[in-house]
Amino acid sequence: MYILSNSLSYPELALGITLGVLKMTDREKLKIDVERLNEINNFLLKDDNPLTDGVFKVIEKYGGVTEINRKANEARKLDNLMSMLERKSSPFVDDLKWLQEQRDNDTFISIPEYRRKVLGDTADSMEFDESFAVTLEISACQYFPWLIKQAKQAVEKQELMPGRFIRVRNMVEQTEDDHIIAFAAGMQIVDATYVETLDNRGTYPGPDGAPVNIHLGGPETITGYFGGVGMPNEFPLKWADEYLHYYTTYGIKQVLNVNPGSVLMGYMMHKLGIDMEFKISVFMGNDNPYACLWTLLTAKLFSRDDGTSPLIGFNLANSVNNETIELAAYTRGNLGFEDVVRIEHHITETYKSIVRQPYDRTAELVELAGHVKNISAKHEGGIPEIDSKREHPSDILDYFRAKAEIEEAGHMSFMLQNYLDKHHALNRTAEELTKKGLTFIAAGNLHKK
Repeated sequence: MYILSNSLSYPELALGITLGVLKMTDREKLKIDVERLNEINNFLLKDDNPLTDGVFKVIEKYGGVTEINRKANEARKLDNLMSMLERKSSPFVDDLKWLQEQRDNDTFISIPEYRRKVLGDTADSMEFDESFAVTLEISACQYFPWLIKQAKQAVEKQELMPGRFIRVRNMVEQTEDDHIIAFAAGMQIVDATYVETLDNRGTYPGPDGAPVNIHLGGPETITGYFGGVGMPNEFPLKWADEYLHYYTTYGIKQVLNVNPGSVLMGYMMHKLGIDMEFKISVFMGNDNPYACLWTLLTAKLFSRDDGTSPLIGFNLANSVNNETIELAAYTRGNLGFEDVVRIEHHITETYKSIVRQPYDRTAELVELAGHVKNISAKHEGGIPEIDSKREHPSDILDYFRAKAEIEEAGHMSFMLQNYLDKHHALNRTAEELTKKGLTFIAAGNLHKK
Protein backbone atom coordinates (compact mmCIF):
# COMPACT_ATOMS: atom_id res chain seq x y z
CA MET A 1 0.00 0.00 0.00
CA TYR A 2 1.39 3.37 -0.95
CA ILE A 3 1.48 6.15 1.62
CA LEU A 4 0.49 9.59 0.42
CA SER A 5 1.40 12.81 2.18
CA ASN A 6 -1.10 14.96 4.07
CA SER A 7 -0.74 17.65 1.42
CA LEU A 8 -2.50 15.51 -1.21
CA SER A 9 -4.18 17.80 -3.68
CA TYR A 10 -5.90 15.22 -5.92
CA PRO A 11 -9.57 14.30 -5.53
CA GLU A 12 -10.07 11.41 -3.17
CA LEU A 13 -11.73 9.57 -6.02
CA ALA A 14 -8.34 9.30 -7.76
CA LEU A 15 -7.11 7.16 -4.88
CA GLY A 16 -10.22 5.07 -4.62
CA ILE A 17 -10.41 5.61 -0.86
CA THR A 18 -13.87 7.18 -0.70
CA LEU A 19 -16.41 4.37 -0.87
CA GLY A 20 -19.97 4.79 -1.90
CA VAL A 21 -19.54 8.07 -3.80
CA LEU A 22 -20.34 6.32 -7.04
CA LYS A 23 -22.79 3.52 -7.41
CA MET A 24 -21.23 0.27 -8.54
CA THR A 25 -23.19 0.49 -11.77
CA ASP A 26 -21.52 3.85 -12.49
CA ARG A 27 -18.07 2.41 -11.87
CA GLU A 28 -18.82 -0.48 -14.20
CA LYS A 29 -19.24 1.97 -17.05
CA LEU A 30 -15.43 2.26 -17.10
CA LYS A 31 -15.06 -1.43 -17.89
CA ILE A 32 -13.56 -2.10 -21.30
CA ASP A 33 -15.86 -4.47 -23.11
CA VAL A 34 -14.25 -7.68 -24.37
CA GLU A 35 -15.77 -6.93 -27.77
CA ARG A 36 -13.74 -3.72 -27.95
CA LEU A 37 -10.57 -5.71 -27.28
CA ASN A 38 -11.59 -8.17 -29.98
CA GLU A 39 -11.94 -5.30 -32.44
CA ILE A 40 -8.43 -4.10 -31.60
CA ASN A 41 -7.02 -7.60 -32.01
CA ASN A 42 -8.79 -8.05 -35.33
CA PHE A 43 -7.31 -4.80 -36.57
CA LEU A 44 -3.77 -5.73 -35.46
CA LEU A 45 -4.03 -9.17 -37.09
CA LYS A 46 -5.38 -8.03 -40.46
CA ASP A 47 -3.26 -9.43 -43.29
CA ASP A 48 -3.37 -6.19 -45.24
CA ASN A 49 -2.70 -3.81 -42.33
CA PRO A 50 0.01 -1.41 -43.58
CA LEU A 51 0.90 -0.34 -40.04
CA THR A 52 1.78 -3.80 -38.78
CA ASP A 53 3.21 -4.79 -42.17
CA GLY A 54 5.76 -2.00 -41.75
CA VAL A 55 6.97 -3.52 -38.47
CA PHE A 56 7.28 -7.00 -39.98
CA LYS A 57 9.28 -5.66 -42.95
CA VAL A 58 11.85 -4.05 -40.66
CA ILE A 59 12.19 -7.22 -38.60
CA GLU A 60 12.57 -9.42 -41.68
CA LYS A 61 15.31 -7.11 -42.97
CA TYR A 62 17.47 -8.38 -40.09
CA GLY A 63 16.59 -12.05 -40.51
CA GLY A 64 13.58 -12.47 -38.26
CA VAL A 65 13.12 -12.51 -34.50
CA THR A 66 15.22 -15.58 -33.66
CA GLU A 67 18.17 -14.46 -35.77
CA ILE A 68 18.00 -10.92 -34.42
CA ASN A 69 18.20 -12.10 -30.81
CA ARG A 70 20.99 -14.55 -31.65
CA LYS A 71 23.10 -11.84 -33.29
CA ALA A 72 22.53 -9.46 -30.39
CA ASN A 73 23.49 -12.03 -27.76
CA GLU A 74 26.67 -12.85 -29.67
CA ALA A 75 27.60 -9.21 -30.27
CA ARG A 76 27.06 -8.35 -26.60
CA LYS A 77 29.63 -10.84 -25.28
CA LEU A 78 32.49 -9.03 -23.58
CA ASP A 79 35.15 -11.06 -25.39
CA ASN A 80 33.68 -10.09 -28.74
CA LEU A 81 33.51 -6.40 -27.83
CA MET A 82 37.12 -6.49 -26.65
CA SER A 83 38.17 -8.26 -29.84
CA MET A 84 36.57 -5.50 -31.92
CA LEU A 85 38.64 -2.91 -30.08
CA GLU A 86 41.84 -4.97 -30.26
CA ARG A 87 41.51 -5.36 -34.03
CA LYS A 88 41.32 -1.57 -34.23
CA SER A 89 44.34 -1.15 -31.91
CA SER A 90 42.12 1.02 -29.74
CA PRO A 91 43.66 2.79 -26.74
CA PHE A 92 40.47 1.93 -24.88
CA VAL A 93 41.64 -1.68 -24.49
CA ASP A 94 44.15 -0.68 -21.81
CA ASP A 95 41.51 1.41 -20.04
CA LEU A 96 39.12 -1.51 -19.95
CA LYS A 97 41.80 -3.88 -18.70
CA TRP A 98 42.61 -1.38 -15.94
CA LEU A 99 38.93 -1.31 -15.01
CA GLN A 100 38.83 -5.10 -14.90
CA GLU A 101 41.89 -5.17 -12.64
CA GLN A 102 40.36 -2.69 -10.21
CA ARG A 103 37.19 -4.74 -10.14
CA ASP A 104 39.02 -8.02 -9.58
CA ASN A 105 41.23 -6.53 -6.86
CA ASP A 106 38.22 -5.10 -4.97
CA THR A 107 39.72 -1.62 -5.20
CA PHE A 108 36.36 0.13 -5.05
CA ILE A 109 34.69 0.73 -1.70
CA SER A 110 32.28 -1.99 -0.61
CA ILE A 111 28.73 -1.19 0.49
CA PRO A 112 29.42 -2.05 4.17
CA GLU A 113 32.56 0.09 4.08
CA TYR A 114 30.63 2.94 2.52
CA ARG A 115 27.97 2.76 5.21
CA ARG A 116 30.62 2.85 7.92
CA LYS A 117 32.20 5.83 6.18
CA VAL A 118 28.89 7.70 6.41
CA LEU A 119 27.46 6.38 9.68
CA GLY A 120 30.45 5.22 11.66
CA ASP A 121 30.26 2.13 13.85
CA THR A 122 26.46 2.39 14.12
CA ALA A 123 26.24 1.09 10.56
CA ASP A 124 27.17 -2.41 11.74
CA SER A 125 24.09 -2.68 13.95
CA MET A 126 21.61 -1.22 11.46
CA GLU A 127 19.33 -3.24 9.18
CA PHE A 128 18.98 -2.07 5.58
CA ASP A 129 15.97 -3.13 3.49
CA GLU A 130 17.33 -3.84 0.01
CA SER A 131 13.84 -4.28 -1.44
CA PHE A 132 13.48 -0.48 -1.55
CA ALA A 133 16.93 0.22 -2.99
CA VAL A 134 17.13 3.36 -5.15
CA THR A 135 19.11 3.00 -8.38
CA LEU A 136 21.86 5.63 -8.59
CA GLU A 137 21.56 7.01 -12.13
CA ILE A 138 23.71 9.55 -14.01
CA SER A 139 23.18 11.37 -17.30
CA ALA A 140 24.70 11.86 -19.69
CA CYS A 141 28.02 10.03 -19.92
CA GLN A 142 28.76 11.15 -23.46
CA TYR A 143 32.36 9.98 -23.85
CA PHE A 144 33.98 6.73 -22.75
CA PRO A 145 37.09 8.41 -21.22
CA TRP A 146 34.75 10.15 -18.77
CA LEU A 147 33.83 6.74 -17.37
CA ILE A 148 37.50 6.01 -16.67
CA LYS A 149 38.08 9.46 -15.12
CA GLN A 150 35.04 8.90 -12.94
CA ALA A 151 36.22 5.43 -11.90
CA LYS A 152 39.70 6.70 -10.99
CA GLN A 153 38.18 9.44 -8.84
CA ALA A 154 35.87 6.90 -7.19
CA VAL A 155 38.87 4.75 -6.28
CA GLU A 156 40.89 7.70 -5.00
CA LYS A 157 38.08 9.24 -2.94
CA GLN A 158 36.27 6.00 -2.09
CA GLU A 159 33.11 7.11 -3.85
CA LEU A 160 30.31 5.16 -5.49
CA MET A 161 29.92 4.47 -9.19
CA PRO A 162 26.38 4.64 -10.62
CA GLY A 163 24.25 1.58 -11.15
CA ARG A 164 22.75 3.14 -14.29
CA PHE A 165 24.16 5.37 -17.04
CA ILE A 166 22.29 7.36 -19.69
CA ARG A 167 23.94 8.46 -22.94
CA VAL A 168 22.62 11.05 -25.40
CA ARG A 169 25.46 11.20 -27.89
CA ASN A 170 25.08 10.94 -31.67
CA MET A 171 25.24 7.24 -32.54
CA VAL A 172 27.05 7.59 -35.87
CA GLU A 173 29.68 9.85 -34.31
CA GLN A 174 30.42 7.49 -31.41
CA THR A 175 30.54 4.54 -33.78
CA GLU A 176 33.28 6.26 -35.75
CA ASP A 177 35.49 6.77 -32.68
CA ASP A 178 34.60 3.40 -31.06
CA HIS A 179 33.17 4.91 -27.87
CA ILE A 180 30.02 2.87 -28.43
CA ILE A 181 31.98 -0.41 -28.23
CA ALA A 182 34.14 0.65 -25.29
CA PHE A 183 31.18 1.83 -23.28
CA ALA A 184 29.24 -1.37 -23.92
CA ALA A 185 32.23 -3.35 -22.64
CA GLY A 186 32.69 -1.06 -19.66
CA MET A 187 29.11 -1.52 -18.53
CA GLN A 188 29.56 -5.29 -18.45
CA ILE A 189 32.74 -4.96 -16.44
CA VAL A 190 31.18 -2.74 -13.78
CA ASP A 191 27.71 -4.38 -13.91
CA ALA A 192 25.53 -1.35 -14.59
CA THR A 193 22.59 -0.84 -16.90
CA TYR A 194 22.85 1.80 -19.58
CA VAL A 195 20.75 3.51 -22.23
CA GLU A 196 21.73 4.83 -25.66
CA THR A 197 19.81 7.47 -27.62
CA LEU A 198 19.18 6.69 -31.28
CA ASP A 199 19.67 9.33 -33.98
CA ASN A 200 16.19 8.91 -35.49
CA ARG A 201 14.53 10.88 -32.72
CA GLY A 202 13.76 14.22 -34.32
CA THR A 203 17.03 16.08 -33.87
CA TYR A 204 18.81 17.71 -36.79
CA PRO A 205 20.58 16.26 -38.61
CA GLY A 206 19.50 12.64 -38.72
CA PRO A 207 21.94 9.74 -39.10
CA ASP A 208 22.22 10.31 -42.85
CA GLY A 209 22.93 14.02 -42.45
CA ALA A 210 19.49 15.10 -43.65
CA PRO A 211 16.85 16.83 -41.51
CA VAL A 212 14.58 14.41 -39.69
CA ASN A 213 11.83 17.03 -39.76
CA ILE A 214 12.00 19.78 -42.37
CA HIS A 215 10.45 22.25 -39.95
CA LEU A 216 13.00 21.69 -37.19
CA GLY A 217 16.64 22.70 -37.16
CA GLY A 218 18.48 21.67 -34.02
CA PRO A 219 18.45 23.26 -30.57
CA GLU A 220 17.44 26.70 -31.85
CA THR A 221 14.02 25.16 -32.58
CA ILE A 222 14.00 22.82 -29.60
CA THR A 223 10.52 23.85 -28.48
CA GLY A 224 9.25 22.18 -31.62
CA TYR A 225 10.32 18.80 -30.25
CA PHE A 226 8.16 18.97 -27.11
CA GLY A 227 5.26 16.55 -27.25
CA GLY A 228 7.04 14.30 -29.72
CA VAL A 229 6.64 16.57 -32.75
CA GLY A 230 10.09 15.63 -33.98
CA MET A 231 9.39 12.08 -35.27
CA PRO A 232 6.98 12.61 -38.18
CA ASN A 233 5.74 10.30 -40.88
CA GLU A 234 7.97 7.26 -41.43
CA PHE A 235 10.47 7.97 -38.64
CA PRO A 236 9.16 5.48 -36.06
CA LEU A 237 10.00 2.74 -38.60
CA LYS A 238 13.41 4.32 -39.16
CA TRP A 239 13.87 4.35 -35.39
CA ALA A 240 13.07 0.62 -35.27
CA ASP A 241 15.46 -0.03 -38.15
CA GLU A 242 18.23 1.90 -36.42
CA TYR A 243 17.58 0.09 -33.15
CA LEU A 244 17.88 -3.33 -34.78
CA HIS A 245 21.14 -2.26 -36.45
CA TYR A 246 22.82 -1.40 -33.14
CA TYR A 247 21.13 -4.28 -31.33
CA THR A 248 22.52 -6.87 -33.75
CA THR A 249 25.91 -5.17 -34.27
CA TYR A 250 26.90 -4.27 -30.70
CA GLY A 251 24.22 -5.89 -28.55
CA ILE A 252 22.81 -2.50 -27.50
CA LYS A 253 19.63 -3.45 -25.65
CA GLN A 254 18.23 -0.35 -23.94
CA VAL A 255 17.53 2.90 -25.77
CA LEU A 256 15.78 6.17 -25.03
CA ASN A 257 12.27 6.61 -26.37
CA VAL A 258 10.77 10.05 -26.94
CA ASN A 259 7.70 9.65 -29.16
CA PRO A 260 4.35 7.81 -28.80
CA GLY A 261 4.87 6.18 -32.19
CA SER A 262 8.28 4.74 -31.37
CA VAL A 263 7.05 3.71 -27.91
CA LEU A 264 4.30 1.66 -29.58
CA MET A 265 6.91 0.33 -32.02
CA GLY A 266 8.94 -0.91 -29.05
CA TYR A 267 5.91 -2.59 -27.47
CA MET A 268 5.13 -4.36 -30.74
CA MET A 269 8.68 -5.57 -31.41
CA HIS A 270 8.98 -6.92 -27.87
CA LYS A 271 5.59 -8.62 -28.13
CA LEU A 272 6.78 -10.29 -31.35
CA GLY A 273 9.77 -11.74 -29.49
CA ILE A 274 12.66 -9.28 -29.83
CA ASP A 275 14.30 -8.95 -26.42
CA MET A 276 14.53 -5.18 -26.57
CA GLU A 277 14.11 -2.67 -23.74
CA PHE A 278 13.57 1.06 -23.70
CA LYS A 279 13.33 4.00 -21.34
CA ILE A 280 10.69 6.68 -21.85
CA SER A 281 12.30 10.12 -21.81
CA VAL A 282 11.37 13.04 -19.60
CA PHE A 283 10.57 14.84 -22.88
CA MET A 284 7.49 12.64 -23.35
CA GLY A 285 5.82 14.82 -20.75
CA ASN A 286 4.26 12.26 -18.41
CA ASP A 287 3.53 14.82 -15.71
CA ASN A 288 0.31 13.63 -14.05
CA PRO A 289 -1.16 10.33 -12.79
CA TYR A 290 -3.47 9.97 -15.79
CA ALA A 291 -0.67 10.36 -18.31
CA CYS A 292 1.16 7.65 -16.37
CA LEU A 293 -1.98 5.49 -16.41
CA TRP A 294 -2.21 5.89 -20.20
CA THR A 295 1.41 4.84 -20.69
CA LEU A 296 1.20 1.86 -18.35
CA LEU A 297 -2.14 0.67 -19.77
CA THR A 298 -0.58 0.38 -23.22
CA ALA A 299 2.41 -1.41 -21.73
CA LYS A 300 0.01 -3.88 -20.11
CA LEU A 301 -1.95 -4.47 -23.32
CA PHE A 302 1.25 -5.40 -25.19
CA SER A 303 3.02 -7.25 -22.35
CA ARG A 304 4.17 -10.81 -22.89
CA ASP A 305 2.54 -13.82 -21.28
CA ASP A 306 5.30 -13.84 -18.65
CA GLY A 307 4.28 -10.32 -17.59
CA THR A 308 7.33 -8.56 -19.00
CA SER A 309 7.36 -5.33 -20.97
CA PRO A 310 10.11 -3.54 -22.91
CA LEU A 311 9.26 -0.44 -20.83
CA ILE A 312 12.13 -0.89 -18.40
CA GLY A 313 12.45 2.76 -17.37
CA PHE A 314 9.72 5.37 -17.04
CA ASN A 315 11.06 8.91 -16.65
CA LEU A 316 8.32 11.20 -15.41
CA ALA A 317 8.42 14.93 -16.17
CA ASN A 318 10.47 17.24 -13.96
CA SER A 319 7.29 18.95 -12.73
CA VAL A 320 5.89 15.90 -10.93
CA ASN A 321 5.51 15.97 -7.16
CA ASN A 322 5.76 13.02 -4.79
CA GLU A 323 2.02 12.36 -4.91
CA THR A 324 2.13 11.86 -8.67
CA ILE A 325 5.07 9.48 -8.31
CA GLU A 326 3.16 7.56 -5.62
CA LEU A 327 0.07 7.35 -7.80
CA ALA A 328 2.16 6.19 -10.76
CA ALA A 329 3.59 3.51 -8.49
CA TYR A 330 0.05 2.61 -7.40
CA THR A 331 -0.96 2.05 -11.02
CA ARG A 332 2.29 0.22 -11.77
CA GLY A 333 1.78 -2.15 -8.83
CA ASN A 334 -1.83 -2.94 -9.68
CA LEU A 335 -0.84 -3.76 -13.27
CA GLY A 336 1.88 -6.16 -12.09
CA PHE A 337 4.82 -4.01 -13.20
CA GLU A 338 6.45 -3.12 -9.87
CA ASP A 339 9.52 -5.26 -10.59
CA VAL A 340 9.45 -4.59 -14.34
CA VAL A 341 9.12 -0.82 -14.82
CA ARG A 342 11.55 1.42 -12.96
CA ILE A 343 10.22 4.90 -12.19
CA GLU A 344 13.08 7.29 -12.98
CA HIS A 345 13.12 10.72 -11.38
CA HIS A 346 15.45 13.67 -11.96
CA ILE A 347 17.06 14.69 -8.69
CA THR A 348 19.26 17.33 -10.31
CA GLU A 349 19.06 18.86 -13.78
CA THR A 350 21.51 20.70 -16.03
CA TYR A 351 21.80 24.23 -14.73
CA LYS A 352 20.90 25.82 -18.06
CA SER A 353 18.21 25.41 -20.73
CA ILE A 354 15.91 22.84 -19.16
CA VAL A 355 14.30 23.85 -15.83
CA ARG A 356 13.98 26.77 -13.46
CA GLN A 357 16.83 26.74 -10.98
CA PRO A 358 17.62 25.89 -8.30
CA TYR A 359 16.30 22.39 -9.00
CA ASP A 360 17.17 19.84 -6.30
CA ARG A 361 14.78 17.02 -5.38
CA THR A 362 17.01 15.16 -2.91
CA ALA A 363 14.85 15.74 0.15
CA GLU A 364 11.71 14.60 -1.69
CA LEU A 365 13.48 11.46 -2.87
CA VAL A 366 14.38 10.57 0.72
CA GLU A 367 10.69 10.86 1.61
CA LEU A 368 9.75 8.45 -1.20
CA ALA A 369 12.53 5.92 -0.91
CA GLY A 370 11.19 4.12 2.12
CA HIS A 371 7.87 3.13 0.59
CA VAL A 372 8.07 3.27 -3.24
CA LYS A 373 10.00 0.40 -4.77
CA ASN A 374 12.05 0.25 -7.96
CA ILE A 375 12.82 3.92 -8.49
CA SER A 376 15.99 5.60 -9.66
CA ALA A 377 17.58 8.89 -8.72
CA LYS A 378 18.73 10.49 -11.95
CA HIS A 379 21.47 13.13 -11.78
CA GLU A 380 21.65 15.29 -14.89
CA GLY A 381 23.32 18.28 -13.26
CA GLY A 382 25.52 19.15 -10.36
CA ILE A 383 24.26 20.49 -7.07
CA PRO A 384 22.87 23.89 -8.13
CA GLU A 385 24.98 25.88 -5.68
CA ILE A 386 28.11 24.35 -7.21
CA ASP A 387 27.00 24.09 -10.83
CA SER A 388 25.97 27.75 -11.02
CA LYS A 389 29.47 28.92 -10.09
CA ARG A 390 31.29 26.97 -12.79
CA GLU A 391 32.89 28.88 -15.66
CA HIS A 392 30.67 26.77 -17.91
CA PRO A 393 27.58 25.53 -16.00
CA SER A 394 26.00 22.34 -17.29
CA ASP A 395 23.69 22.96 -20.25
CA ILE A 396 21.23 20.56 -21.88
CA LEU A 397 22.02 22.14 -25.26
CA ASP A 398 25.56 20.73 -25.02
CA TYR A 399 24.00 17.34 -25.83
CA PHE A 400 23.33 18.62 -29.34
CA ARG A 401 26.93 19.65 -29.98
CA ALA A 402 29.26 17.58 -32.14
CA LYS A 403 32.47 16.32 -30.58
CA ALA A 404 34.58 18.21 -33.14
CA GLU A 405 32.82 21.47 -32.34
CA ILE A 406 33.33 21.00 -28.59
CA GLU A 407 37.02 20.25 -29.07
CA GLU A 408 37.52 23.17 -31.44
CA ALA A 409 35.93 25.52 -28.89
CA GLY A 410 38.16 24.12 -26.14
CA HIS A 411 35.12 23.11 -24.08
CA MET A 412 35.80 19.40 -23.50
CA SER A 413 37.34 20.09 -20.08
CA PHE A 414 34.20 22.03 -19.15
CA MET A 415 32.03 19.09 -20.21
CA LEU A 416 34.12 16.71 -18.10
CA GLN A 417 33.83 18.97 -15.06
CA ASN A 418 30.08 19.15 -15.54
CA TYR A 419 29.95 15.36 -15.62
CA LEU A 420 32.03 14.98 -12.47
CA ASP A 421 29.73 17.48 -10.76
CA LYS A 422 26.87 15.11 -11.56
CA HIS A 423 28.92 12.29 -10.07
CA HIS A 424 29.35 14.39 -6.92
CA ALA A 425 25.60 15.04 -6.75
CA LEU A 426 24.93 11.30 -7.11
CA ASN A 427 27.24 10.52 -4.22
CA ARG A 428 25.55 13.14 -2.07
CA THR A 429 22.21 11.42 -2.77
CA ALA A 430 23.67 8.07 -1.69
CA GLU A 431 24.93 9.69 1.49
CA GLU A 432 21.55 11.25 2.32
CA LEU A 433 19.79 7.94 1.72
CA THR A 434 22.29 6.13 3.93
CA LYS A 435 21.84 8.63 6.77
CA LYS A 436 18.16 7.68 6.83
CA GLY A 437 18.90 3.95 6.79
CA LEU A 438 17.80 3.67 3.16
CA THR A 439 19.49 1.69 0.42
CA PHE A 440 20.74 2.19 -3.13
CA ILE A 441 21.96 0.30 -6.18
CA ALA A 442 25.46 1.19 -7.35
CA ALA A 443 27.65 -0.60 -9.93
CA GLY A 444 27.21 -4.21 -8.89
CA ASN A 445 30.65 -5.59 -9.72
CA LEU A 446 32.51 -2.69 -8.11
CA HIS A 447 30.78 -2.20 -4.77
CA LYS A 448 30.42 -5.58 -3.10
CA LYS A 449 27.64 -6.14 -0.59
